Amino acid sequence: MSGVIRHVTISGRVQGVGYRAWVDEQANARALEGWVRNRRDGSVEAVFAGPDDVVTDMIAACNRGPFSARVAAVHAASGNSDLLNQRQAGERFSVLPTV
Repeated sequence: MSGVIRHVTISGRVQGVGYRAWVDEQANARALEGWVRNRRDGSVEAVFAGPDDVVTDMIAACNRGPFSARVAAVHAASGNSDLLNQRQAGERFSVLPTV
């Protein structure tokens, strides 16, 4: 992996609206590495890794999300390889269980 790793939390109406599947599709279309999962507090958490400009574009897209989502906020912070390595073995991008 070359580039940056970002740890992102998305809040609003982002569960039960296909948001994780949308993130998975968008991240794979951009050839990003990482993962996405629901959190028990109702937010969605993701890690994106790849070229800085592509990761920045993905985070910007998270502000919109799929049609039925209502995003209230997107918080992005620096990530690290430990976070990235939480994805499923052998997968470039994973949808993980809720935490």
